[in-house]
Amino acid sequence: MSLQRRSSLWATASVLPAMALLAHSNPASAQAAATELPPIEVTTPSPVKKSARRTSGPAPSASAAPAVQAEETPVLEPLPGTLIVTEDTFSSVTVVTEREVLSTSGQTITDSLQTKPGIIGSTFAPGANRPIIRGLDSYRVRTQENGIGTHDVAAISEDHAVPIDPNAADRIEVVRGPATLRYGSQAIGGVVSVENQRIPTYMPKGGFSGAVTGAGTSVDDGLDGSFKATAGSNGVAVHADGFWRDADDYDSPRGTVVNSFVESKGGSLGASLIGSDGFFGVSYARIESEYGIPGEEAEEGVDPYIDMVQDKVLAKGEWRVRDFGIDAIRVWFGASDYRHNEMARHEHHDDEDEDEEEEHEHGFSLGSRFTNREQEGRIEIQHVPVGTTLGEMSGAIGAHWGHRKTRGQSFEGESLLEPAETDTIAAFWFEEIELNPFLRLQAAVRIEHTAVDGTGWEEVHVEDHGDHAHMHGHLFDGERSFTPFGASLGLLQKLPFDMEGRLTGSYVERAPDAAELFSKGMHEATGTFEVGNPFLDVEKSTTAEIGLRKARGAFRFDASAYYTRYNGFIYRALQGLECDPVAVGGEFHCHAGHDHDDDDADEHDHAFDLVFFRQRDANFYGAELSFQYDVAPIWNGLWGIDGQYDFVHAKFDGGEYVPRIPPHRLGGGIYYRDPNWFARAGVLHAFDQNQFGEEEIATPGYTLVSAELSYTFQEKSIAGITPIATIGIKGENLADDEVLNHASFKRREDVLLPGASVRLFGSINLN
Repeated sequence: MSLQRRSSLWATASVLPAMALLAHSNPASAQAAATELPPIEVTTPSPVKKSARRTSGPAPSASAAPAVQAEETPVLEPLPGTLIVTEDTFSSVTVVTEREVLSTSGQTITDSLQTKPGIIGSTFAPGANRPIIRGLDSYRVRTQENGIGTHDVAAISEDHAVPIDPNAADRIEVVRGPATLRYGSQAIGGVVSVENQRIPTYMPKGGFSGAVTGAGTSVDDGLDGSFKATAGSNGVAVHADGFWRDADDYDSPRGTVVNSFVESKGGSLGASLIGSDGFFGVSYARIESEYGIPGEEAEEGVDPYIDMVQDKVLAKGEWRVRDFGIDAIRVWFGASDYRHNEMARHEHHDDEDEDEEEEHEHGFSLGSRFTNREQEGRIEIQHVPVGTTLGEMSGAIGAHWGHRKTRGQSFEGESLLEPAETDTIAAFWFEEIELNPFLRLQAAVRIEHTAVDGTGWEEVHVEDHGDHAHMHGHLFDGERSFTPFGASLGLLQKLPFDMEGRLTGSYVERAPDAAELFSKGMHEATGTFEVGNPFLDVEKSTTAEIGLRKARGAFRFDASAYYTRYNGFIYRALQGLECDPVAVGGEFHCHAGHDHDDDDADEHDHAFDLVFFRQRDANFYGAELSFQYDVAPIWNGLWGIDGQYDFVHAKFDGGEYVPRIPPHRLGGGIYYRDPNWFARAGVLHAFDQNQFGEEEIATPGYTLVSAELSYTFQEKSIAGITPIATIGIKGENLADDEVLNHASFKRREDVLLPGASVRLFGSINLN
């Protein structure tokens, strides 16, 4: 066992008893009430909710549903900077508040998540930054909004955006680890769920609530703003929101990163019927985004960019039956139309012939077009608690259905993905048993059937001719079907000093995605020629996880350690070859990557890195820790310290490292907090990543220095509406360190992340 591995395991094991001792002490108890975390119920991990029947509080009314009656006076967010540790969940969950999203620079929801333990971003472009959870991304991490998937093509390639703007989020919940049992195969690595009130689920206090936000960022001269408003009366609630953002090319320690701009806008309209027995509502949302792709092409004067649009309709409802053994029935439905064009701006055309000038009219060319039309529905039926010899049992059964038609069409060579259709239907069952007042057991199972119809290549051959190679394959046109199965078992134990321990084990399977099966062409933005494998098998994983957390008091923490064994882990393997995008005589001409002479450089300017989808067995293990300690009262509030650490280690059988695995990270800070002021200064250090896969190189470490100061105040109520305003300033990467992300495909091109930046932000919330 390596020294680094021994050190990581020792640190994880030794920190738990130290936490227990610190949890027993409470020097800031005098101020604990001022910073006690308001109750936040996360909804993503499990379909088993607290009983829909009220156990306390006012009697139900016709205008507010009992299960959400408390939200008629909305649950306040914790004070800024408070570590949110979830209780009563069998999974490891991270929660990011609306306030935290507002203060963070960046154009995507991932920007607010990527410094959290166990989470990092793909950082392919400022407008395309997909979450990576415990070293897993793309087809293994599901992104969703209000329980329905984002219905995009972001999993196919890192340059594709997740079509949810950060300003649309009231809260972001991240489930770290397998979440397939509720959400399906493509959530084998976790779920990122954006929660908001685009479909109102409760009547706003006083009949109205709203917010206006605005911010500016120095590193990219960026500006963004948003509004949202919800009004309700007589059992009907309506919602409207809108956002916009405009950011220029950002600065790095080496200068401006060319073609890193982002322009986005969008909004939604929604309405709900809300009564004493539940609610039902619908919403329509649209997002438009245009963003550049930095890198080698942009440096050479060809600026690739993506122009993306999505229209989406969502429906959501809950009926609290309270009879026939049924506690509640919940439904979700979504339908969307997504499309984007991959374009390029050409700065020089003097040497182009007439045909090229016609193709690049006005200095633009269309390289590829991706489309995705998708529908998804889910129903969950929760039964009333039942007494058993083991204890009270609560549970839910559900069904999940989806249909998707995806295409990646190229206009300059072989298309990446011909039209492929995916149909999925599944059933799942969750049960929880309260064995005693301190110990709960959860068991869950899911069976799914997935059919994928498309066109790809089989029996692909690469013939080596010394200084060049030829690639050819036979066409596969047909359907592959899979029946992935999953099951899990978990224990949740309440411990002394308000601590909670958890132990979970799961076996889950993932069906290959259409792109993994049927890709067979060039992808302009990523510079790859991707070849799928129609004969991939289901990916199987077995996971064990142990965790310890404390959500209350002056010392709060969440720690977890996990191990996952993958059988048939699917990955993209670089072949060390570059291939021309157009076949000649049924064959594609290839050559050694970056190994040609200057004389034939022009001939290979448009060659693409050859990538095959492969399967190998692999082992992942890692740990995550975050803590916060309110040290002592001072002035009108208290001061404290916080810290975090995370790592993931991933190897294939045979000893090779899995590609693009994030490095170890260690960070901490000091803060002051009271009902009005919040101040924090901190650092996050990423260590050198010397454990890299084939065709990769080592990545140097970096240190992010940050500081934040904000002030919140409340004005007098007018006509039942109470305004609460916040203004703040936050500095990020203040040391202007050179940051390269090992988990990004842009690491190969040495594209630096943003340098020192200052963000000024403000918001006004009404009720």
